[in-house]
Amino acid sequence: EQPIFSTRAHVFQIDPATKRNWIPASKHALTVSYFYDATRGVYRIISVGGAKAIVNSTITPNMTFTKTSQKFGQWADSRANTVYGLGFASEQHLAQFAEKFQEVKEAARVAREKSQDKTELTNPALSITAQQIFPWNDLQFSQQGIIPDWNSAAQPLPWFIPLPGVGIVQPVLSLPCVPSSVTEVQWEAEFFSLQDNNSRLVAALHEANASVEQWKKQLAAYQEETETLRHRVAELESQGTQDSSSDNNKEELGQSLEELELLLKAKDE
Repeated sequence: EQPIFSTRAHVFQIDPATKRNWIPASKHALTVSYFYDATRGVYRIISVGGAKAIVNSTITPNMTFTKTSQKFGQWADSRANTVYGLGFASEQHLAQFAEKFQEVKEAARVAREKSQDKTELTNPALSITAQQIFPWNDLQFSQQGIIPDWNSAAQPLPWFIPLPGVGIVQPVLSLPCVPSSVTEVQWEAEFFSLQDNNSRLVAALHEANASVEQWKKQLAAYQEETETLRHRVAELESQGTQDSSSDNNKEELGQSLEELELLLKAKDE
């Protein structure tokens, strides 16, 4: 299947033990893509690191992607029982991903409504309504009203609103992070980005060094050949012969010597 939209970002997941710490999913930025699963009629966010699926999140109409800083955003996935965080290289990349999230979320809502309409037509006795479906119920931090915050003590959130007649709470449109935690995530994202750039620079340096070594070997071979020709010319001159063939040989050797000296001069420059 072809992705609907792809971008690159540093992927994080909330610590399942504490529900407060961000855990990097990989050392480098990964490709994060939106896909439409035609078999199941659902939209997914997928990111693969090596042979492992780092993110496989099915988008539902009540999911929310929240920008928590200029380059960082997050969303909660109740089915995976986790919170995903993405650190982008620029505000533009974050804005594009957030915009696409809204589009796919709306498409998921329309698809669900069509599916419910078909179900009601085939089973008129079905009385469960969309308002009675609570996909956030299995999230512990949703039940406790606690935001993933890894620098300060966990605090109940005023942004969580109790559902009518239900003893749990459901997040509204945002999951704000405290500035200190956002700064830490930004530093982690910058660190991994610099680490990635450093690896590329080291590879380029090794390649340049290999080229230099190759040129050095070739230059040494030219120098050795030049010295051999000089000795040969000196031998011919010392013989002092007037033989025409010797003169021709000497002339040819002289020309070869000049060519090599010009080549060496060009290499030195």
